[in-house]
Parts: sequence; structure tokens; C-alpha cells
Amino acid sequence: MNSAVTSPIAVSTLLDRLLPVGDSMFAKSMRAMLLTVVCAQLLWVSAKMQVPFWPVPMTMQTYAILTIAGLAGWRIGLATVTLYLAQGAIGMPVFAGTPEKGIGLAYMVGPTGGYLVGFMLAAVLAGLCSEIRGKLRFISVVLGMIAAHVIVFVPGIAWLSAFMGFEGALMFNITNFWLATILKTALAIATVYGVWQLTGGERKAKPAAE
Repeated sequence: MNSAVTSPIAVSTLLDRLLPVGDSMFAKSMRAMLLTVVCAQLLWVSAKMQVPFWPVPMTMQTYAILTIAGLAGWRIGLATVTLYLAQGAIGMPVFAGTPEKGIGLAYMVGPTGGYLVGFMLAAVLAGLCSEIRGKLRFISVVLGMIAAHVIVFVPGIAWLSAFMGFEGALMFNITNFWLATILKTALAIATVYGVWQLTGGERKAKPAAE
């Protein structure tokens, strides 16, 4: 008796559409390493951007993290943030406020150190929610990106509490960052899902080989 066998749906990322390299593991590895280096420098640039905003100027760093991970996947997203943090740890002025507010490990254990941990968590969440399993679901991207951005503040507020108390740290973040968080999350969602639509949407999804 013959039984129908359903092929599993390939899990891929939007990177496979934007920069296809075929099935070669060597080519994929080289692409991942190159993108990790390039994207880490983009995080550096995004940290230095001071966009006039209310109630305080904002950087585009969290938008960059969510978008990079959303397009390239959680592995490259996490590798990018890890390399970025390693550059900061050895004294490169990659963080917002450096070198004016210190550099290296001294800066990383300062009041904003918790957010750096949050960046890694955000990259993983943003990448996972944007994986393509036959189709990229809009609701998955929306909820995942919101969760990814919010999780940045969990270790951020927890660490900052050691310097100004929990209530003070919580109110500081809510008062200063709520509107920028909404805006940058919405931009990341629009970017990732927009690329999905511009590259053909569900029509280009391919099943995995048997």
C-alpha cells in the first residue's frame, strides 16, 4: 500500500532571497561571516545616530538589531550583536555615549550595561519570529518584534535598578523611551514584512527536499 509522504517545509530567512548562495555550506558560511562583520559595523553607526525626537533624542540601534536579525535570522543576528559587544569590550568606541562616558568593560558594567544583554536576547527573538516556514506570518512578525524590543528593557531596567532603584529605573525608561520604542518597533515590522512582500511573498516559498 502506497502512502502519501508530505515533505517538511524548509525553514529559511529573508537573507536567502536577498543574497542567495545556493545549497553550498561553504558559501553560506562565508556569507554569514561577512554579514556578521558588516552588520556589526552598522550597529556601531546606528548607536552614534542621534535622531531629534521627543522627549529625548533617540538612536536607531534597536531598530538595526531587530531588522538585521529579522532579515538574516537569529544566528547571524546574535553573532552580529556578540561581535559588536566584543568590539566594545576591547575598547573600541562603538556604544552610544562613548568615548565621552567611558569605553571598554568599564562602560559595559555601567548603568546601561543591562541593555547590552537585552540586545542579544532581542536578536534571538526577532530572528526566530521572522523565520520563513512556508510563509512569513504577519502576526508572528508583529508579536515577535514587540516582544524582542520589550525584552531589551528587562535586563536593562533590572541592571539600572542597582543605580537608581527599581521604581526610578522603570519610570525613567517609560518616560523617556515609550514613544521611540513604538516607532522603532513599527519600522522594524514594516521593513521585515515589506521585504517579504517585495521579494514575492508566499509565492517563493519552497518545500525542503525529501
